[in-house]
Amino acid sequence: MDQSSPPGLQGLADRKATRGPNLVTPNQPIVFDEEACTGCNLCIEACPIDVLVPQASPGAVPLVLYPDECWYCGCCEMRCPEYDAGAIRINFPLMQRARWKRRATGEHFRLGMKNPPPPNTRPPV
Repeated sequence: MDQSSPPGLQGLADRKATRGPNLVTPNQPIVFDEEACTGCNLCIEACPIDVLVPQASPGAVPLVLYPDECWYCGCCEMRCPEYDAGAIRINFPLMQRARWKRRATGEHFRLGMKNPPPPNTRPPV
């Protein structure tokens, strides 16, 4: 750079570009548990709209680069081999959290869960 450039821009071309999360909205659609996630990146391959990107270091938790683009489809969650260990979960927006509870057992259910309960076959009262 020449001497006429502003002092804050000197050395800008020499800096290494790194990836970071694009925090456009206050939401966090996909939450990873760093203890349970193995960094296999299968969730990245499963995402139909490329919300996730791999970290620079191998075996690290994937990075949610475009949180506002997430469709909440659950493809990443379904593909994760460590889902049962709690490696990944989708943080649905409050308006999309359709849940219900069985009075007899106290079980909680939600739309799109992996092992849904059997359908209710009783006729309405």
